[in-house]
Amino acid sequence: MNAENNKVALVTGGAKRIGSAIIKKLHTSGYNTIIHYRNSKESAEALATELNALRANSAVCISADLNKTDAIQQLAENALTAWGHIDALVNSASCFYPTPVGNTTESQWDELISSNMKAPFFLSQALAPALKKQQGAIVNIADIYAEKPLATHTVYCMAKAGNVMLTQSLARELAPYIRVNGVAPGAILWPEHGGASDHNSQQRLLDKIPLARTGLPTDIADTVLFLLRDAPYITGQIIAVDGGRSLSF
Repeated sequence: MNAENNKVALVTGGAKRIGSAIIKKLHTSGYNTIIHYRNSKESAEALATELNALRANSAVCISADLNKTDAIQQLAENALTAWGHIDALVNSASCFYPTPVGNTTESQWDELISSNMKAPFFLSQALAPALKKQQGAIVNIADIYAEKPLATHTVYCMAKAGNVMLTQSLARELAPYIRVNGVAPGAILWPEHGGASDHNSQQRLLDKIPLARTGLPTDIADTVLFLLRDAPYITGQIIAVDGGRSLSF
């Protein structure tokens, strides 16, 4: 099968961490992949080079600032230009850091709301016509903290709660042509900035996980692939991939 006939997936925040794992999983499964990034140009281009060495003309990079609505629209247009169609959108890009009440700024509010809720909506809206043509699917990366708040992360938790409702609302509005689901990771990777950064905090979190360990980025990627490829009668659902963490809140 030539590259133009392969299914195509756009993954936001696809250059690093969980986004990169999703890109690799989808590529291994035969998808052509569009790696969105904002600042991680070097990582995105290295990943695309790696994937294109495995299968020629199978991965491209597109930069966009998801805080800007016009950039989101341009991202959608550029993504469609790559192979002429889109079968899957994975809204993985996300900002995560604490915003203690009393010290939260408007710029922090805007960034957290934009990356976790506003951008997934406007990108889904922009790509909905193309996804409808392909009977495609959307997967949003939510968070188990959308239901149970994490201390000092009020804005992030609000944004992810909105992400969950976005998933459910789009699933109703875009049916029957486009399925929309979400994946809610638990402790997969320790955050680069903020959150459970010291050993004691990490151990306290692990003590609350029935499986007594962190998950792997591939656990999220496997679930995303399942929802895109192997779940034709599932829509509007949020799957927690958290080692049972949500059982012990």
